[in-house]
Amino acid sequence: MSLDAYLLVGAVLFVCGVICMATKRNGIGVLMGVELVLNGANINFVAFSKYTQLGLDGQIFSLFVIVLAAAEAAVALAIALNFYNNHLTIDVDRASKLKG
Repeated sequence: MSLDAYLLVGAVLFVCGVICMATKRNGIGVLMGVELVLNGANINFVAFSKYTQLGLDGQIFSLFVIVLAAAEAAVALAIALNFYNNHLTIDVDRASKLKG
């Protein structure tokens, strides 16, 4: 496979993630969109490291992005559970009423 094929798959995942973040109204859907965006970026990092002279830099950077995504998901799910306990919904539109 060529570099163009990998970049096309990464771009499709990225666009699907952006559309998912823009159209979903609940927190879980938005988190799924963020994960799709990060996975699209990871595919591009790995593809560029394979087809250029970067060596393992792309894979190492992808590993850091995966660790960051796992930490982000854990914190965001904790916030969503706390919001659900207080408001009995995880609708993103109601999150604008948070004060503190």
